[in-house]
Amino acid sequence: MAKKYVYLFKEGNATMRELLGGKGANLAEMTNIGLPVPQGFTITTEACTQYYEDGKINDDIIAEIEANIVKMEEITGKKFGDVENPLLVSVRSGARASMPGMMDTILNLGLNETVVNTIAEKSNNPRWAWDCYRRFIQMYSDVVMEVGKKYFEELIDKMKTARGVKQDVELTADDLKELASQFKAEYKNKIGSDFPDDPKEQLMGAIKAVFRSWDNPRANVYRRDNDIPFSWGTAVNVQAMAFGNMGDDCGTGVAFTRDPATGENKLMGEFLKNAQGEDVVAGVRTPMPIAQMEQEFPEAYKDFVKVCEILENHYHDMQDMEFTIENKKLYMLQCRNGKRTAPAALKIACDLVDEGHKTEAEAVLMIDPRNLDTLLHPQFDAAALKAATPMGKGLGASPGAACGKIVFTADDAVEWAAKGEKVVLVRLETSPEDITGMKSAQGILTVRGGMTSHAAVVARGMGTCCVSGCGDINMDEANKKFTLAGKTFNEGDYISIDGTTGNIYDGIIPTVDATIAGEFGRVMAWADKYRTLKVRTNADTPADAKKARELGAEGIGLCRTEHMFFEADRIAAFREMICSDTVEEREAALAKIEPIQQADFEALYEALEGNPVTIRFLDPPLHEFVPTEEADIKALADAQGKSVETIKNIIANLHEFNPMMGHRGCRLAVTYPEIAAMQTKAVIKAAINVKKNHPDWTIVPEIMIPLVGEVKELKYVKKVVVDTADAVIAEAGAELKYEVGTMIEIPRAALTADEIAKEADFFCFGTNDLTQMTYGFSRDDAGKFLGAYYDAKIFENDPFAKLDQTGVGKLMEMAIKLGKPVNPNLHIGICGEHGGDPTSVEFCHKIGLNYVSCSPFRVPIARLAAAQAAINDKK
Repeated sequence: MAKKYVYLFKEGNATMRELLGGKGANLAEMTNIGLPVPQGFTITTEACTQYYEDGKINDDIIAEIEANIVKMEEITGKKFGDVENPLLVSVRSGARASMPGMMDTILNLGLNETVVNTIAEKSNNPRWAWDCYRRFIQMYSDVVMEVGKKYFEELIDKMKTARGVKQDVELTADDLKELASQFKAEYKNKIGSDFPDDPKEQLMGAIKAVFRSWDNPRANVYRRDNDIPFSWGTAVNVQAMAFGNMGDDCGTGVAFTRDPATGENKLMGEFLKNAQGEDVVAGVRTPMPIAQMEQEFPEAYKDFVKVCEILENHYHDMQDMEFTIENKKLYMLQCRNGKRTAPAALKIACDLVDEGHKTEAEAVLMIDPRNLDTLLHPQFDAAALKAATPMGKGLGASPGAACGKIVFTADDAVEWAAKGEKVVLVRLETSPEDITGMKSAQGILTVRGGMTSHAAVVARGMGTCCVSGCGDINMDEANKKFTLAGKTFNEGDYISIDGTTGNIYDGIIPTVDATIAGEFGRVMAWADKYRTLKVRTNADTPADAKKARELGAEGIGLCRTEHMFFEADRIAAFREMICSDTVEEREAALAKIEPIQQADFEALYEALEGNPVTIRFLDPPLHEFVPTEEADIKALADAQGKSVETIKNIIANLHEFNPMMGHRGCRLAVTYPEIAAMQTKAVIKAAINVKKNHPDWTIVPEIMIPLVGEVKELKYVKKVVVDTADAVIAEAGAELKYEVGTMIEIPRAALTADEIAKEADFFCFGTNDLTQMTYGFSRDDAGKFLGAYYDAKIFENDPFAKLDQTGVGKLMEMAIKLGKPVNPNLHIGICGEHGGDPTSVEFCHKIGLNYVSCSPFRVPIARLAAAQAAINDKK
C-alpha cells in the first residue's frame, strides 16, 4: 500500500504524535473524545521530510491534499473557493515537540475580493469580512512571501492616526477595505505580481511556507537548545476557520488548566472580544483575564470549564489550550501539555501524584531536567524583564541573572567587590588566572568562547551567571571600554546579563533570589529512589564541595588541583619551581607548596564526610602559570636571584604551538616526577589526618593521572605515586587504602584500555579532551566555525555541550568492554562537562558507568536525568 501522507482529524489519535505532530495528534484526539473542534486534516511530518528531499511538494502528496479538501468540504458543507458558501481555513505548523512561537500560522485562507464582497453582504457584517481579508493578506505576505510584517503595521498605524483612533477594532469596514487595497499594492510593490486570488494556489503556498519554516533561523536555534532533531520535520494542520472577530458575541482566548508560573491548580488565561487568535498571542491589544469571560459569555464559559476538566483528566497533565467563540459557541483549536517554569513543574508533578493522576515514576519523567537549572540561581524579576529590551545576545553559558558595574580585569573585580561594589566582569575571554575575579563578580560576559570555554565551565561550576561568545561586542581592553548596539560602555557603567537566555541589557534589572521549595526535595527523593547511577561533583574548593553536597552529590569525581596553585600564597612558589634549574631547587620550591596543598585536601575530605574524593594531578601546561606582567616577572627574577632577561627566556621557551596537545598532564609528571611526589604526599598525609579525627569515615583517596595515552606512562607515574604513598603511610604507622586510576581522554587510551586496565584501579572519561581529540577541534576555537556547521546541517548541536554518542560514545563503550574483563573491580565514571547534560547522562546509564560527575549546580539535573534513564530502561 502506498504511504499515506494526509489524515483527517477523525482518522488520527494521540499516539500518532511522530507522524501527525503534537498539534495534529491532539486535534485528532479531541475530535475522538467528542469535543467541539472545527474539522480538517493533517499533512504528516513524513511529507515535510519528503519536501526537503524533493525540493518541492510532489504530485502524490498534492493529489492526497486535494482529495482531503473534498472530504473536508463534505464534512463542513462549505466549498473551497465558492462565492456563495466559501470554506475558509487556517494553516498551522505542528512539530512532534512543542515549539511555541517558532513557526508560522496563516488564518482566513481562501479569501479573494469576490468572496469578501459576497460574505460581507450575506453576513450583513462587512467589517468582519474586510477584517478577515486584510489579516489574511498581511499574514500570507509575511509568512509565505516573506514581505516583513512591519510594512503592513506601518500602514495600519498611519490609518489609525488619520482616523484619530487608538485600537484596530475602532476602524470601520470602509477603513479596512481601504487597508486591504493598500496591503495588496504593498504586496505588488514588493513581490512584483498581484496577490493570488485562487484558493488552491494560496493553500499550496501556505503549506510550503510551513514546511520552509521548519528550517528558519528561529526554529533552528530553538531546536538546538531543546535537542529536537531536524530529521523529525513538522506536520501541517489545515482546519476550518472559527471566527472570533464577527462582533461582540465572538472572541478568542488562550488558557492553561493550571498556573504555568506557579503551578497553582486554577484556571489561568486571557480572552479578547471580537478578535482572532494572533491578537492574544501578539499582544497587540491588552486582553482580559479569563474569569471575566464568565460575565460576557456565561454558556460558553461553562462549556469551556467542562472541556478543561475533560482534557486534564484525559491527558493527566496541565493543558495549554487555544479556543474561539463564534456567535457565543465554543470551538477548541488546540491543546497541548503546557510549558511551565521549573517551580510550577515541581508543584504540578507533586499535585498530580497526590490527586492520583500520576505514579511517582511518571511524575519524575514529567520534569525536564534542564529546567531545574533556573531554580538554583538568582533570577531577574519577571515583570522588569518583560519590560526590558535586550541590546545584544551571546550564549547562555551559565544560568542565572547578574547586574552590576562593568570591570575589565580580574584584579579590578576583586578590588571593587572588596569595596562592596557589585560587578560584571567583561573580558575578551577568560583564563585560569582570572579565577579570583570570576569568583568576585556577579556575572561574566565574554566576547569569545563557546558553551565549554573556560569562562562557561568555571562559571557553571561556581553557579555564577555567564554569557559567552557575544561577538557583536567591539572590545577595547586597553582603554577599558567596549561598544555594543551603537553605545560605548566604560568601566563602572551598569549592565545586566541573563545567563539562561544569553541576553544582555543596558542598566540595572532587579533580581530575586532563588528559593528551593519543599516540592524540590520531594521530587529529588523520588529520583534518588529510581536511579542506579551515582552522581558526584567537580569541585576544587570546600565551598563548592559543600554546595554540591547540599544539592545531593555523593562524592567528588574531579578535583582539579591546578586551580589551587593560582591562589596568591602559592603561585610565587610554583613559579619558582618552574624556573628552577635543578631537581633540588624544584623540590625546595615544591616543599613550600606541600603543606598548603595538604590543608586544601584536608578541608575537602572534611567537607565530603567520608564520601569518595577523586583528585586529578596537575594537568595544564606550565606556561599557564608563569607571569605576564613586567612587575611580576621582576619579582620572580629577584626571588630566584636571576636576571629579568633569563626569566623572560624561560617563559618564552615554555610557549608551545599547540599547548592542548603539548607538555601537560602525565607528561609533566614524567619530566618532573617531583611534582607527582609532592602531590601524593599532600593527598596521603591529608587523608591520614582526617581519618585520625573521624575513625568512622571511609577515606580511600582516588588519585587520578591525567592524559595517559600509553600504559607505560601510567606505569611510570604510578610507581612514583605508590612508592611515595607507601613511604608516607609506613612513616605515619597508619593503615590507609588508596587507589590510582586514570583519565581516559586520549583516543589511544580508549583503544588500548585492556592494557591500561591492568595498571588502573578506575577509569574516568574526560570527555572535554576526548571530544577535542576525537574530532581534532580545539574547544576554544570551534565556536568560530560551528555556526556554519549548524547552518549546513553537518552538526545539530555543539559536541562539547552534548556528548557525541556515535563517535566519542563508541570510544567510551570500547574502553569499558576492553577494560572490565581485565580488571572486574574497575569502577568507571565521567567528569567532563557532559556529566551534567541530560541526554549524555542517559547514554552513561546505558553503557554501564558507575557514576557521572558534574559542576555543583548541575547535580540535581544529573540526579533527575539518571532517574529518568533508569525508569525508561525498565519500560
